[in-house]
Parts: sequence; C-alpha cells; structure tokens
Amino acid sequence: MAANCVNFFYQDIRFSFTKRNALKYAIAMLFKKEGCMLRSLNVIFCTDDALLVINRDFLNHDYYTDIITFPINKDKSGLEAELYISIDRVKENAKEGKVSFKEELHRVIFHGCLHLVGYNDKSSQQIKKMREREDHYLRLYLQ
Repeated sequence: MAANCVNFFYQDIRFSFTKRNALKYAIAMLFKKEGCMLRSLNVIFCTDDALLVINRDFLNHDYYTDIITFPINKDKSGLEAELYISIDRVKENAKEGKVSFKEELHRVIFHGCLHLVGYNDKSSQQIKKMREREDHYLRLYLQ
C-alpha cells in the first residue's frame, strides 16, 4: 500500500492529531478501492484566514470553507494532489454537527479524497452519494 505517499503539514496551527500512519493507510486504501493510483498527496492543515486567502486567490470565492482540493497532476504514474483543510472550520462544523472533532476531521479528509477520485457534490443526488462514500470510509477507518 502506498501510505508513504501521503504527507501531513501544519501551517501556523497545532492540534492533537494521533494515529497518522493508520490514516495514511486508510487514505491509500480509499484511492485503491476507488481505482485511482495515488502518487503523492499533501494534506495541509491551516487556519480559516489562510484558507480564505487561498479561496479568494485561486477560486475567486470570498467565503470560509473547510477544505479546498487541488489536483496537481494525473498521468499513468498516478495522481499528485493537495488538500488544504481549515482546522478552525472543522472544529466549528463538529460543534454544529454534534460530532467529535476527530470524526469531522476524518470526514473532511475523506471528502477531499473522494473529490480527487471523481465524486462531486453539486446536486442533491451527488451530495447523497458523496455522504454515503464518506460514511463508508469513516466506518472502515474508525472500526
């Protein structure tokens, strides 16, 4: 399994993040099960303000979000991508959804990975399918 191609980075933020190697393995498994070869995935944890700058500069969106997914390169040797995740937003969403920070963080990470393998969340039907896949990978990981 290509778990060693998943890397975590922290941009001006610290939080409790345990079992990183198990999560790397779960991410690699998601890509394999979804039929996408993963060459490199950088997951960058940051603040609301940092992600807002990225959202404005790269997507012309002027609002807070929990994740921005950037596919960088995809060819026969695999996918290279980056996930930028606002820890501030994940904490807020966990509170609002009455789930643990850990569960919400993992949901957001799997959500970004699912975007990278081709899932969308524009229509209500796509949102339903995305949520089903998030739940599936959360169950596999958290069991």
